Amino acid sequence: MKVEISTDGLDGAVAADRLGADRIELCSAGVSGGLTPGPGLLSAVLERCRRSEVHVLVRPREGGFKYSPAEVAVMRAEVRHAASAGAAGVVVGALDRSGRLDTAVLAELVVEAAGLPVALHRAVDVCLDPVEAAHCAASLGIRRVLSSGGAARAEDGAAVLRRMAGTDVTVTACGGIRAHHLHHIAKATGVAEVHAAPRTQVPSPGGQVDFGPHALLDEQETHDLIAEARRL
Repeated sequence: MKVEISTDGLDGAVAADRLGADRIELCSAGVSGGLTPGPGLLSAVLERCRRSEVHVLVRPREGGFKYSPAEVAVMRAEVRHAASAGAAGVVVGALDRSGRLDTAVLAELVVEAAGLPVALHRAVDVCLDPVEAAHCAASLGIRRVLSSGGAARAEDGAAVLRRMAGTDVTVTACGGIRAHHLHHIAKATGVAEVHAAPRTQVPSPGGQVDFGPHALLDEQETHDLIAEARRL
């Protein structure tokens, strides 16, 4: 079973690469659901990570997935940059006002990728019908869908994930996936790939102004998840 690790920092990406992740989904602001990483971070990760494929999340802002023309223009530029920088793939998503995939926008992003593998992110999980969305994504040339089956956790969306796994795209299951229940998820969904973002909170140094903790990759959980995946 393949393992994709989401990380929003260089240290986390290097650790995921060292621990044997098949794929890294690189983003910024992971605790907010992830945004497009900056060019400096992408360049450093591509330079340092030699084993894992690096796929770039393209998301211009927090919140929903209905984008303005200006935001679409930004996303197109970010896809082009990821491709030219040497990323192994991009991860995108866009919805229309009806709660279905915005096929026009997604088609534009696939064109901008210029043959680079394109995955659909968890915008699929807020679609009216995730299974229909997976079929639609395949028709647009999108090769992979990242999904929890429309639920908060993959465990809860297992039945939908199993139906999605029967479509013409590769389904990467996500949503609270950890080593201790990986076998159960694999059996319940039939997927051959999982995505996880195991993080641990690190307190900020003391001072008069407290900016709160920040999250780093949980290396032990990452190690355990990859080890368990190799046994499946």
